[in-house]
Amino acid sequence: MPQLNPNPWFMTFLFAWVFFLLLMPDKVMSYLFNNHPTTKNTQKSKPTPWNWPWI
Repeated sequence: MPQLNPNPWFMTFLFAWVFFLLLMPDKVMSYLFNNHPTTKNTQKSKPTPWNWPWI
């Protein structure tokens, strides 16, 4: 059965893993985002009471 013969596919499998484990992380980590996310303010703001004119 030809699908059990690892000879033609083992090198492809090996090169794919080498690519994803050694070369790809440098490309992904060097990606620059267009907008830099800002941190949210951790202080809670107090709500101001509404002045209802009809009360």
